[in-house]
Amino acid sequence: MGEFVRLEVDDGVGVIRIDRPPANAIDHQVGVELGETIREAEERSDVGALVVWGGPRLFAAGADIKAMAGWSRDEVRPSVEALGDVCDLLERVRKISIAAITGYALGGGLELALGCDLRYLAEDARVGQPEIALGVIPGAGGTQRLTRLVGPGVTRHLVYTGKQLDAATAVRVGLAEVIHPAGGVFQEAVKDARSFARGPRDALAAAKQAIRAAIETPGADGMRAERDLFLDLFGTPDQREGMRAFLEKRQPRFGGGGY
Repeated sequence: MGEFVRLEVDDGVGVIRIDRPPANAIDHQVGVELGETIREAEERSDVGALVVWGGPRLFAAGADIKAMAGWSRDEVRPSVEALGDVCDLLERVRKISIAAITGYALGGGLELALGCDLRYLAEDARVGQPEIALGVIPGAGGTQRLTRLVGPGVTRHLVYTGKQLDAATAVRVGLAEVIHPAGGVFQEAVKDARSFARGPRDALAAAKQAIRAAIETPGADGMRAERDLFLDLFGTPDQREGMRAFLEKRQPRFGGGGY
């Protein structure tokens, strides 16, 4: 357990909790601790899905600007690379991840959320990439992942202006998936993560990998990746159980696959 990031596991769900008051600013140490915590969760068989959470007040308000203000290119590199590596890691792990966003997810905080598979917003949450007002741009994947999610036009508007989006607009443009009441967004994220943890984990991991292939190697390569992943699931315990349950007209009892 790190100083600012901890892993809490309950009934198959690993909650990755950022706790660095007052704003959960993501500095180099937080980035390193996030990476260590995600790797621990990936290796644990009792963790089937992840929820990334900043607490009931806010998700993360971005980088530690006070520390960065006077840094050189070489001095800032470790911090932005640590956060970028965390976002890449969230995309690569086999377990489904949900960002439960309360308050604000700005700058590096939004970049972290964009690394997750799904983003659940509190109804009063706000998200954005305000780096342009500081004379810089997103550096941990923000422009790239935003463009994949919402297209270049919306991304240009957000990055060029630094404007924040409210929850309804974020969902409308495709930046997030679901809105929940502020007091319930975390619980709803955990509930859905628990259903993933109890589901066919190998199939969910394959679906995640196939969707990533559609983004990174679209066209024929992505089609081949999907087909290979589909074929590889045949003979797994969860495939056998899922199809047997269908034929027997009952709910499947998945065993969590090969984690």
